[in-house]
Amino acid sequence: MTILNICCRPSRELYDLSMDRCSRCFPCLADPARRSALGLKVALVVVHLIYAAILFLFDADFIQKTKTQPWYTCAYLLLFVATLVQYFITSSSSPGYVFDAIRAVNELNTIYRREPVGSKQKQRQPASTKYASVVLTVDSTQPALSGSNSTYWSKLVTDLQPPGTPVRAFTCSYCNVEQPPRAKHCQDCDKCVLQFDHHCVWLGTCIGQGNHCKFWWYLLEETALCLWTGFLYITYLKAHIARTWWKVGIVILLLIILSISLIFLILLLIFHSYLIMTNQTTFELVRRRRIHYLRGVAERVHPFSEGVCRNIFNFCCARTSGYRLEPVPTAEELEEKSRPYTCLDCVTCRCC
Repeated sequence: MTILNICCRPSRELYDLSMDRCSRCFPCLADPARRSALGLKVALVVVHLIYAAILFLFDADFIQKTKTQPWYTCAYLLLFVATLVQYFITSSSSPGYVFDAIRAVNELNTIYRREPVGSKQKQRQPASTKYASVVLTVDSTQPALSGSNSTYWSKLVTDLQPPGTPVRAFTCSYCNVEQPPRAKHCQDCDKCVLQFDHHCVWLGTCIGQGNHCKFWWYLLEETALCLWTGFLYITYLKAHIARTWWKVGIVILLLIILSISLIFLILLLIFHSYLIMTNQTTFELVRRRRIHYLRGVAERVHPFSEGVCRNIFNFCCARTSGYRLEPVPTAEELEEKSRPYTCLDCVTCRCC
Protein backbone atom coordinates (compact mmCIF):
# COMPACT_ATOMS: atom_id res chain seq x y z
CA MET A 1 0.00 0.00 0.00
CA THR A 2 2.87 2.35 0.84
CA ILE A 3 4.62 1.54 -2.44
CA LEU A 4 1.42 2.34 -4.33
CA ASN A 5 1.08 5.71 -2.59
CA ILE A 6 4.71 6.56 -3.36
CA CYS A 7 4.20 5.72 -7.03
CA CYS A 8 0.94 7.66 -7.34
CA ARG A 9 2.10 10.78 -5.51
CA PRO A 10 4.56 12.06 -8.18
CA SER A 11 2.01 11.51 -10.94
CA ARG A 12 -0.61 13.39 -8.91
CA GLU A 13 1.78 16.25 -8.27
CA LEU A 14 2.73 16.31 -11.96
CA TYR A 15 -0.96 16.48 -12.91
CA ASP A 16 -1.64 19.33 -10.47
CA LEU A 17 1.42 21.20 -11.72
CA SER A 18 0.39 20.81 -15.36
CA MET A 19 -3.18 21.96 -14.60
CA ASP A 20 -1.82 24.95 -12.71
CA ARG A 21 0.33 25.95 -15.67
CA CYS A 22 -2.58 25.50 -18.06
CA SER A 23 -4.76 27.68 -15.83
CA ARG A 24 -2.14 30.42 -15.89
CA CYS A 25 -1.71 30.28 -19.66
CA PHE A 26 -5.44 29.85 -20.33
CA PRO A 27 -7.57 31.51 -17.61
CA CYS A 28 -10.72 29.96 -19.07
CA LEU A 29 -9.49 26.53 -17.92
CA ALA A 30 -9.33 27.57 -14.26
CA ASP A 31 -13.10 27.22 -13.83
CA PRO A 32 -14.23 23.55 -13.88
CA ALA A 33 -17.59 24.48 -15.43
CA ARG A 34 -15.97 26.44 -18.26
CA ARG A 35 -13.40 23.68 -18.71
CA SER A 36 -16.19 21.13 -19.06
CA ALA A 37 -18.09 23.32 -21.54
CA LEU A 38 -14.92 23.83 -23.57
CA GLY A 39 -14.32 20.07 -23.61
CA LEU A 40 -17.84 19.47 -24.96
CA LYS A 41 -17.28 22.05 -27.70
CA VAL A 42 -14.01 20.43 -28.73
CA ALA A 43 -15.68 17.00 -28.71
CA LEU A 44 -18.52 18.23 -30.93
CA VAL A 45 -16.09 19.75 -33.45
CA VAL A 46 -14.03 16.53 -33.49
CA VAL A 47 -17.15 14.44 -34.14
CA HIS A 48 -18.09 16.65 -37.08
CA LEU A 49 -14.57 16.37 -38.50
CA ILE A 50 -14.59 12.58 -38.15
CA TYR A 51 -17.85 12.22 -40.09
CA ALA A 52 -16.57 14.48 -42.89
CA ALA A 53 -13.13 12.84 -42.98
CA ILE A 54 -14.61 9.33 -43.35
CA LEU A 55 -16.30 10.42 -46.58
CA PHE A 56 -13.07 11.68 -48.12
CA LEU A 57 -10.98 8.74 -46.89
CA PHE A 58 -13.31 5.83 -47.71
CA ASP A 59 -15.56 6.95 -50.57
CA ALA A 60 -13.61 7.09 -53.83
CA ASP A 61 -16.82 7.79 -55.74
CA PHE A 62 -17.34 10.92 -53.65
CA ILE A 63 -13.81 12.08 -54.54
CA GLN A 64 -14.50 11.41 -58.21
CA LYS A 65 -17.78 13.32 -57.99
CA THR A 66 -15.89 16.21 -56.43
CA LYS A 67 -13.68 16.40 -59.52
CA THR A 68 -16.59 16.26 -61.97
CA GLN A 69 -19.10 18.26 -59.92
CA PRO A 70 -17.14 20.49 -57.53
CA TRP A 71 -20.21 22.57 -56.72
CA TYR A 72 -21.78 19.57 -54.94
CA THR A 73 -18.87 19.13 -52.54
CA CYS A 74 -18.49 22.89 -52.10
CA ALA A 75 -22.16 23.14 -51.09
CA TYR A 76 -21.72 20.34 -48.55
CA LEU A 77 -18.56 21.88 -47.09
CA LEU A 78 -20.25 25.30 -46.98
CA LEU A 79 -23.10 23.84 -44.93
CA PHE A 80 -20.55 22.05 -42.75
CA VAL A 81 -18.65 25.28 -41.98
CA ALA A 82 -21.85 27.32 -41.58
CA THR A 83 -23.15 24.84 -38.98
CA LEU A 84 -19.98 25.05 -36.90
CA VAL A 85 -19.91 28.86 -37.20
CA GLN A 86 -23.56 29.06 -36.11
CA TYR A 87 -22.77 26.77 -33.19
CA PHE A 88 -20.01 29.04 -31.88
CA ILE A 89 -22.06 32.18 -32.52
CA THR A 90 -24.95 30.75 -30.50
CA SER A 91 -22.73 29.52 -27.68
CA SER A 92 -20.95 32.87 -27.35
CA SER A 93 -24.05 35.09 -27.59
CA SER A 94 -25.79 36.42 -24.50
CA PRO A 95 -29.20 34.91 -23.71
CA GLY A 96 -30.35 38.28 -22.36
CA TYR A 97 -29.61 38.66 -18.66
CA VAL A 98 -31.85 40.63 -16.33
CA PHE A 99 -28.83 42.54 -15.01
CA ASP A 100 -28.09 43.77 -18.55
CA ALA A 101 -31.69 44.92 -18.94
CA ILE A 102 -31.50 46.74 -15.60
CA ARG A 103 -28.29 48.43 -16.72
CA ALA A 104 -29.97 49.54 -19.95
CA VAL A 105 -32.94 50.93 -18.04
CA ASN A 106 -30.66 52.77 -15.64
CA GLU A 107 -28.72 54.35 -18.50
CA LEU A 108 -31.90 55.47 -20.26
CA ASN A 109 -33.35 56.82 -17.02
CA THR A 110 -30.14 58.74 -16.30
CA ILE A 111 -30.11 60.24 -19.80
CA TYR A 112 -33.76 61.21 -19.43
CA ARG A 113 -33.10 63.08 -16.20
CA ARG A 114 -30.25 65.07 -17.72
CA GLU A 115 -32.14 66.18 -20.84
CA PRO A 116 -34.11 69.45 -20.79
CA VAL A 117 -37.88 69.39 -20.71
CA GLY A 118 -38.22 70.70 -24.28
CA SER A 119 -36.25 67.85 -25.78
CA LYS A 120 -38.21 65.24 -23.81
CA GLN A 121 -41.45 66.22 -25.51
CA LYS A 122 -39.89 65.54 -28.91
CA GLN A 123 -38.95 61.97 -28.09
CA ARG A 124 -40.75 59.09 -29.75
CA GLN A 125 -43.57 57.81 -27.56
CA PRO A 126 -42.81 54.27 -26.38
CA ALA A 127 -45.40 51.54 -26.08
CA SER A 128 -47.45 51.46 -22.90
CA THR A 129 -46.82 48.56 -20.57
CA LYS A 130 -50.54 47.91 -20.30
CA TYR A 131 -51.17 47.31 -23.99
CA ALA A 132 -47.93 46.20 -25.60
CA SER A 133 -44.44 44.98 -24.95
CA VAL A 134 -41.78 47.31 -23.62
CA VAL A 135 -38.59 47.77 -25.63
CA LEU A 136 -36.69 49.48 -22.84
CA THR A 137 -37.32 53.09 -23.73
CA VAL A 138 -37.99 55.72 -21.11
CA ASP A 139 -41.56 56.99 -21.19
CA SER A 140 -41.29 60.67 -22.06
CA THR A 141 -44.81 61.34 -20.73
CA GLN A 142 -43.75 60.40 -17.21
CA PRO A 143 -41.54 62.55 -15.00
CA ALA A 144 -38.26 60.99 -13.98
CA LEU A 145 -38.42 59.37 -10.58
CA SER A 146 -36.55 61.17 -7.87
CA GLY A 147 -35.35 57.97 -6.25
CA SER A 148 -32.60 55.62 -7.38
CA ASN A 149 -32.58 53.78 -10.68
CA SER A 150 -33.64 50.60 -8.89
CA THR A 151 -36.89 52.36 -8.01
CA TYR A 152 -37.59 52.96 -11.69
CA TRP A 153 -36.87 49.30 -12.54
CA SER A 154 -39.14 48.13 -9.71
CA LYS A 155 -41.98 50.30 -10.98
CA LEU A 156 -41.46 49.08 -14.54
CA VAL A 157 -41.54 45.41 -13.51
CA THR A 158 -44.51 45.94 -11.20
CA ASP A 159 -46.53 47.44 -14.07
CA LEU A 160 -45.82 44.32 -16.14
CA GLN A 161 -47.08 41.95 -13.44
CA PRO A 162 -50.77 41.21 -12.74
CA PRO A 163 -52.39 43.83 -10.45
CA GLY A 164 -52.04 43.04 -6.77
CA THR A 165 -49.07 40.70 -7.18
CA PRO A 166 -46.74 41.01 -4.15
CA VAL A 167 -43.14 42.02 -4.88
CA ARG A 168 -41.74 38.91 -3.24
CA ALA A 169 -43.62 36.75 -5.78
CA PHE A 170 -41.36 37.97 -8.62
CA THR A 171 -38.18 38.75 -6.69
CA CYS A 172 -35.30 36.35 -7.28
CA SER A 173 -34.10 34.76 -4.04
CA TYR A 174 -30.59 34.35 -5.48
CA CYS A 175 -29.95 37.66 -7.27
CA ASN A 176 -32.37 39.69 -5.11
CA VAL A 177 -33.71 41.56 -8.17
CA GLU A 178 -37.25 41.97 -9.46
CA GLN A 179 -37.80 39.61 -12.36
CA PRO A 180 -39.99 40.72 -15.25
CA PRO A 181 -42.54 38.19 -16.53
CA ARG A 182 -41.07 35.13 -18.26
CA ALA A 183 -37.66 35.58 -16.58
CA LYS A 184 -36.05 32.86 -14.44
CA HIS A 185 -32.86 32.31 -12.50
CA CYS A 186 -30.52 29.73 -14.06
CA GLN A 187 -28.71 27.60 -11.54
CA ASP A 188 -25.88 26.77 -13.96
CA CYS A 189 -25.16 30.35 -15.06
CA ASP A 190 -26.13 31.80 -11.64
CA LYS A 191 -27.96 34.66 -13.38
CA CYS A 192 -31.53 35.61 -14.14
CA VAL A 193 -32.36 35.20 -17.84
CA LEU A 194 -35.05 37.06 -19.78
CA GLN A 195 -37.60 34.72 -21.38
CA PHE A 196 -35.68 31.71 -20.06
CA ASP A 197 -36.10 28.56 -22.15
CA HIS A 198 -33.50 26.08 -20.86
CA HIS A 199 -29.80 25.66 -20.16
CA CYS A 200 -28.08 23.86 -23.05
CA VAL A 201 -25.19 21.68 -21.92
CA TRP A 202 -23.75 21.30 -25.43
CA LEU A 203 -23.66 25.04 -25.96
CA GLY A 204 -22.51 25.78 -22.42
CA THR A 205 -24.98 28.65 -22.04
CA CYS A 206 -28.63 29.43 -21.43
CA ILE A 207 -31.19 29.76 -24.19
CA GLY A 208 -33.21 32.91 -23.67
CA GLN A 209 -34.55 35.97 -25.39
CA GLY A 210 -31.18 37.01 -26.76
CA ASN A 211 -30.11 33.79 -28.49
CA HIS A 212 -33.23 31.65 -28.94
CA CYS A 213 -33.45 32.63 -32.63
CA LYS A 214 -29.78 31.74 -33.17
CA PHE A 215 -30.38 28.43 -31.40
CA TRP A 216 -33.27 27.58 -33.74
CA TRP A 217 -31.16 28.34 -36.81
CA TYR A 218 -28.39 26.15 -35.42
CA LEU A 219 -30.87 23.28 -35.00
CA LEU A 220 -32.04 23.74 -38.58
CA GLU A 221 -28.51 23.76 -40.00
CA GLU A 222 -27.42 20.81 -37.87
CA THR A 223 -30.47 18.81 -38.97
CA ALA A 224 -29.81 19.58 -42.64
CA LEU A 225 -26.15 18.62 -42.26
CA CYS A 226 -27.03 15.31 -40.59
CA LEU A 227 -29.57 14.50 -43.32
CA TRP A 228 -27.04 15.19 -46.06
CA THR A 229 -24.28 13.25 -44.30
CA GLY A 230 -26.61 10.31 -43.73
CA PHE A 231 -27.57 10.32 -47.43
CA LEU A 232 -23.88 10.21 -48.42
CA TYR A 233 -23.19 7.36 -45.99
CA ILE A 234 -26.14 5.33 -47.32
CA THR A 235 -24.96 5.95 -50.89
CA TYR A 236 -21.52 4.63 -49.95
CA LEU A 237 -22.99 1.48 -48.35
CA LYS A 238 -25.08 0.71 -51.44
CA ALA A 239 -22.01 0.85 -53.66
CA HIS A 240 -19.47 -0.86 -51.34
CA ILE A 241 -21.52 -3.23 -49.16
CA ALA A 242 -19.66 -6.32 -50.49
CA ARG A 243 -16.15 -4.85 -50.31
CA THR A 244 -13.77 -4.15 -47.40
CA TRP A 245 -15.66 -5.32 -44.32
CA TRP A 246 -13.94 -3.13 -41.72
CA LYS A 247 -14.70 0.05 -43.69
CA VAL A 248 -18.33 -0.99 -44.03
CA GLY A 249 -18.46 -1.78 -40.29
CA ILE A 250 -17.14 1.67 -39.37
CA VAL A 251 -19.61 3.39 -41.70
CA ILE A 252 -22.55 1.35 -40.32
CA LEU A 253 -21.57 2.18 -36.74
CA LEU A 254 -21.29 5.88 -37.53
CA LEU A 255 -24.58 5.77 -39.44
CA ILE A 256 -26.40 4.26 -36.43
CA ILE A 257 -25.09 7.02 -34.16
CA LEU A 258 -26.00 9.61 -36.78
CA SER A 259 -29.54 8.24 -37.09
CA ILE A 260 -30.12 8.47 -33.34
CA SER A 261 -28.81 12.04 -33.30
CA LEU A 262 -30.94 12.92 -36.31
CA ILE A 263 -34.14 11.69 -34.64
CA PHE A 264 -33.35 13.79 -31.59
CA LEU A 265 -32.57 16.87 -33.72
CA ILE A 266 -35.76 16.58 -35.77
CA LEU A 267 -37.93 16.24 -32.66
CA LEU A 268 -36.14 19.17 -31.02
CA LEU A 269 -36.55 21.31 -34.14
CA ILE A 270 -40.28 20.53 -34.36
CA PHE A 271 -40.74 21.20 -30.65
CA HIS A 272 -39.03 24.60 -30.75
CA SER A 273 -40.91 25.53 -33.93
CA TYR A 274 -44.13 24.88 -32.02
CA LEU A 275 -42.89 27.02 -29.14
CA ILE A 276 -42.09 29.86 -31.56
CA MET A 277 -45.52 29.77 -33.23
CA THR A 278 -47.29 29.86 -29.85
CA ASN A 279 -44.81 32.27 -28.18
CA GLN A 280 -43.92 29.89 -25.35
CA THR A 281 -40.73 28.64 -23.75
CA THR A 282 -39.73 25.18 -22.62
CA PHE A 283 -39.79 26.30 -18.99
CA GLU A 284 -43.30 27.75 -19.30
CA LEU A 285 -44.58 24.60 -20.97
CA VAL A 286 -43.03 22.16 -18.50
CA ARG A 287 -43.39 24.19 -15.28
CA ARG A 288 -46.67 25.92 -16.07
CA ARG A 289 -48.28 25.19 -12.68
CA ARG A 290 -45.27 26.53 -10.77
CA ILE A 291 -45.40 29.98 -12.44
CA HIS A 292 -47.67 32.23 -10.42
CA TYR A 293 -49.19 34.11 -13.38
CA LEU A 294 -49.91 30.90 -15.37
CA ARG A 295 -51.48 28.71 -12.69
CA GLY A 296 -55.07 29.71 -13.38
CA VAL A 297 -54.73 29.76 -17.16
CA ALA A 298 -56.18 26.87 -19.17
CA GLU A 299 -53.70 24.51 -20.80
CA ARG A 300 -54.91 25.25 -24.32
CA VAL A 301 -54.52 29.02 -23.87
CA HIS A 302 -51.20 30.64 -24.72
CA PRO A 303 -51.19 33.93 -22.80
CA PHE A 304 -48.34 35.64 -24.65
CA SER A 305 -49.32 34.54 -28.15
CA GLU A 306 -50.16 37.31 -30.63
CA GLY A 307 -50.95 35.03 -33.55
CA VAL A 308 -48.68 32.74 -35.54
CA CYS A 309 -47.48 35.37 -38.03
CA ARG A 310 -46.88 38.01 -35.36
CA ASN A 311 -45.10 35.50 -33.10
CA ILE A 312 -42.75 34.48 -35.90
CA PHE A 313 -42.06 38.11 -36.80
CA ASN A 314 -41.29 39.04 -33.18
CA PHE A 315 -39.08 35.98 -32.82
CA CYS A 316 -37.04 36.56 -35.98
CA CYS A 317 -37.01 40.34 -36.44
CA ALA A 318 -38.15 42.26 -33.38
CA ARG A 319 -35.49 40.93 -30.99
CA THR A 320 -32.61 42.85 -32.51
CA SER A 321 -33.91 46.23 -31.32
CA GLY A 322 -33.39 45.73 -27.58
CA TYR A 323 -34.71 43.88 -24.57
CA ARG A 324 -38.39 43.06 -24.99
CA LEU A 325 -40.41 42.91 -21.77
CA GLU A 326 -43.88 41.46 -22.21
CA PRO A 327 -46.65 42.28 -19.72
CA VAL A 328 -48.89 39.58 -18.31
CA PRO A 329 -52.21 39.65 -20.20
CA THR A 330 -55.25 40.96 -18.37
CA ALA A 331 -58.24 38.80 -17.45
CA GLU A 332 -60.19 40.22 -20.42
CA GLU A 333 -57.39 39.33 -22.85
CA LEU A 334 -57.13 35.80 -21.46
CA GLU A 335 -60.88 35.36 -21.77
CA GLU A 336 -60.73 36.49 -25.41
CA LYS A 337 -57.89 34.05 -26.16
CA SER A 338 -59.75 31.18 -24.49
CA ARG A 339 -62.83 31.71 -26.68
CA PRO A 340 -63.44 28.66 -28.92
CA TYR A 341 -62.75 29.05 -32.63
CA THR A 342 -65.67 29.48 -34.98
CA CYS A 343 -65.96 29.25 -38.77
CA LEU A 344 -65.75 33.04 -38.96
CA ASP A 345 -62.50 32.96 -36.95
CA CYS A 346 -61.02 30.50 -39.43
CA VAL A 347 -62.04 32.70 -42.37
CA THR A 348 -60.62 35.83 -40.75
CA CYS A 349 -57.40 33.97 -39.76
CA ARG A 350 -57.78 34.63 -36.05
CA CYS A 351 -54.91 32.25 -35.26
CA CYS A 352 -52.55 34.36 -37.37
